[in-house]
Amino acid sequence: MNIFQIKKHLKKRWRRWRRAIWTASALALIAVMAWMGLPLSDQMEKLMAREPMAIETLGMWQEAAPDADNEWLSELEEGKSRIVHLTKIYTCGEESSVLGIMTPNEIAELMKDHPTWKGRLGAGGDVWIEERIDGLSEDCKTQGYIGLDKDGNLTLFDGPPKKEKAVRTFFQIDVEMMESALPAEVIQQLRRGIRIQDVEEYNSVLSTFSDFAIEPSERVMQQEEQP
Repeated sequence: MNIFQIKKHLKKRWRRWRRAIWTASALALIAVMAWMGLPLSDQMEKLMAREPMAIETLGMWQEAAPDADNEWLSELEEGKSRIVHLTKIYTCGEESSVLGIMTPNEIAELMKDHPTWKGRLGAGGDVWIEERIDGLSEDCKTQGYIGLDKDGNLTLFDGPPKKEKAVRTFFQIDVEMMESALPAEVIQQLRRGIRIQDVEEYNSVLSTFSDFAIEPSERVMQQEEQP
């Protein structure tokens, strides 16, 4: 093993340790915040959603402090009915529908019956509710592929990557390191697009290729090194 390969090996091990330390620290912080009844910021929630290990704990926190998100119910005017929208946000994919026109009492009862749902009063007066589901939407089950875009980003596509219908970008891949560590057939499969049919497979693919993710600081350094 030459110096270049040794550096790559050490760099990869450091990434794994850093990710493990970060995830453990974040999970501990969420547990403390849930115990104290403190709200979790949108930025922190989005950050945790990128780590498959944290998804379950994030859901537990959301169940532990549902009332903090329902203060908007006090803004509903008595006797004024509103259109209620429901967006189901899956681990992969979304589905939207209109539940109908409801009175403030009916909306409050709906939120009481579904304590993990999050709602808000829109600027136009409609009520928008979100339900998070640990699973795949029907569109994702039938058309979801994970592959690489032209810039080397691990990306969720609607259909095979060659159609270039990107739905969500996860992180940039160190392609050179990945190609040196994984079998050629795995690389080819990723370039063709890995079909996603259940949430376990979805999380497994993200976990596998997260070992080769380029950290934001590394991207800046690479850009600076380019002529």
